[in-house]
Amino acid sequence: MGREPADDERISERAELLPEEVEAGSEDPRAQAEAILDDSDERVDDPEGTRRESSQTPGPD
Repeated sequence: MGREPADDERISERAELLPEEVEAGSEDPRAQAEAILDDSDERVDDPEGTRRESSQTPGPD
C-alpha cells in the first residue's frame, strides 16, 4: 500500500525528534515517526477497538 504525499509530509514533520527523544536517541527517526503515526491513526480510526485492547485507555466498565 503506497503512501500519499500528505503522509510523507506528516512523517517528515514527526521525524523531527522532540528534545526527550534526542536525549534518548533514535537509530531511525523516520521509522519511529511512521510507527507512532500508524498507531495514532489506528486509535483515531477505531477508538472503541483500541480502548478494549489497551490497559492504558480509560473507558466504561
